[in-house]
Amino acid sequence: MSRVDAEANRQLTTLDGWRKFIENPPPPPALLSPDALRRLSPTERDLYDDDRLDHHARMLVVATSFVEKTVVCGRRLVLLNRHAISARRGLMVSGLPGTGKTSAITQLGRAHELLDRARHPNVSDRIPVLYITVPPAATARMVAAEFARFLGLPIRVRFNMTDIIEAVVGVCTDTRTGLVLVDEIHNVSQVTRSGGEVSDTLKYFSERIPATFVYAGIGLETSELLAGTRGAQIAGCFTLVPTRPFPYGDEWKGLVATMEETLLLHDHPPGSLVKLDRYLHNRADGMIGALSHAIRGAAIDAILSGTERVTKEAIDAIPLDHAAELAASPSKKTGRR
Repeated sequence: MSRVDAEANRQLTTLDGWRKFIENPPPPPALLSPDALRRLSPTERDLYDDDRLDHHARMLVVATSFVEKTVVCGRRLVLLNRHAISARRGLMVSGLPGTGKTSAITQLGRAHELLDRARHPNVSDRIPVLYITVPPAATARMVAAEFARFLGLPIRVRFNMTDIIEAVVGVCTDTRTGLVLVDEIHNVSQVTRSGGEVSDTLKYFSERIPATFVYAGIGLETSELLAGTRGAQIAGCFTLVPTRPFPYGDEWKGLVATMEETLLLHDHPPGSLVKLDRYLHNRADGMIGALSHAIRGAAIDAILSGTERVTKEAIDAIPLDHAAELAASPSKKTGRR
């Protein structure tokens, strides 16, 4: 299997995929000089361009203030929960799509796992972090099966919920799982029977597994996750870290500069995207996900078309998510600094 195929098959919701995510990404390919570029054969040039395309396709994780706040808050809770035998507190990360929720909690998980590895070198039987996503219209059994799937445990048709839960709890206890990341938690509604059962199952896991639980989802502050008595229990035990679109300011300018520095293009004038930082803020509506998609997409087009530069016109040509497109009115798209 090629490197690109291996990357494409990586899933955070499996132990093998999570461990691959923890490893440092491969170094970016070197940008060749004009003379070295001319000496490449057609096949060598295709492979060189393919490596650069793969580099730009890779999502860059930027240590934003939100990511740093999530990691610090999560680490604090892990430490506070270390000796708790009950009433462990958790973390909720909430915000609009594209504001970096998944990046934030996975960076928390990565930091926790790397620290655990440093404390226990040459020990391969530990699973410090468990990561799942809640499927739409999830049932309690489906969520329990997601825990088991991450751990690589077989799920037989004849297994009941108790069998699955006991197997998961046993493995997590034996392997010293200390952090459980539950993404897409907004798919849980306390006002439905199945949603209430999912909530109860997660609560039971949190009571049986001596770990800090972290939930991430869209608009959790006003979602049905916090409705009713069950929701009140969650609200009383979880710290909320909200994320919002970035305002136009120094941090946004830094994000643009950081992303521009990662470009591997032969005719891109350095600093030209920094000069467009206000336009990029309007174009992406302050969303880091939309910004990354626009710049990376334009870089890929620049290689495929041979222009080898990212321009305002090239970014305008990249279709963004519907929310960002709605927010970017024609007057915003043509705005200048």
